[in-house]
Amino acid sequence: MKRLSALVKVDSKGRVTIPQSIRSALGIEPGMVVLLIGDVNKRELIATPITSRSESIYVIDATLRDRPGALAAVTEVLARHKIDIVASKCASIVRGEEGGCTIIADFSRADIDPEDLKRELERLDVVFHVIMRRLEAGLEEI
Repeated sequence: MKRLSALVKVDSKGRVTIPQSIRSALGIEPGMVVLLIGDVNKRELIATPITSRSESIYVIDATLRDRPGALAAVTEVLARHKIDIVASKCASIVRGEEGGCTIIADFSRADIDPEDLKRELERLDVVFHVIMRRLEAGLEEI
């Protein structure tokens, strides 16, 4: 796994410049959308370039049975419908009973619309509930 790092300064308007070597390695071009995820607890910032149109990015919040294979069942449905996972975070809510997953997904190549996907996921025996929303530009809590 190849990783690049750089120390950059934040300017007075909160902007940072992504060094050219990192932009080139990640294929980041002018006008491209970059997803920023800030984990407040970890004090961590993750930047992920989005190669498709930003209006095709959705947040999927799923409440699952906390058992082996539950997440695999959900990701299999996403893969079958050509939905790319941009980022995800899953955790047990009640160990052995209930878990939760937040998935940021790119629907640009999907062969299903978000509402139909929501219904298909909710039919899985490992899924209790699904909330889906399009990720808008600007600050959102995920």
